[in-house]
Amino acid sequence: MDWCRYRFRSVWTVDAAPAAVHAALEAMEDYPRWWPQVREVTRTDARTGTARFRSVLPYDLLVTAREARRDAENGVLEISMTGDLEGWARWTVGARDGGARALFEQEVEVRRRLMRALAVPCRPLFLANHALMMRGGCRGLRRLLAEAV
Repeated sequence: MDWCRYRFRSVWTVDAAPAAVHAALEAMEDYPRWWPQVREVTRTDARTGTARFRSVLPYDLLVTAREARRDAENGVLEISMTGDLEGWARWTVGARDGGARALFEQEVEVRRRLMRALAVPCRPLFLANHALMMRGGCRGLRRLLAEAV
């Protein structure tokens, strides 16, 4: 097992139209408004931007994200990432019981030196930290879309 590789999967259910969920997830520069752990997003061009995020553990991660796929018809948003994390992340948004289901999938390798050095003893903490970040994002998206109604 490569202790520096992670595969994540989260499912968010939201009481909003799938198109509204997709639009919110597509607007990455707005993430810091509703996702507390996403501290900063800066677009560098139409398909690329940088993001800085931090959950409970006392470190920031900085990545450059580049759009790999944007398919509104099928509800798919996918990016490639470089920086402290290298890999990809994908949202797939669809309808579910009068609302929306947003599936988040991510495969990354940690590139940050300290996290690589602590990969074995701290892996459970890194996984818990990511889970807390995803919970915060789900709550924030739900709030954002409930206020929009």
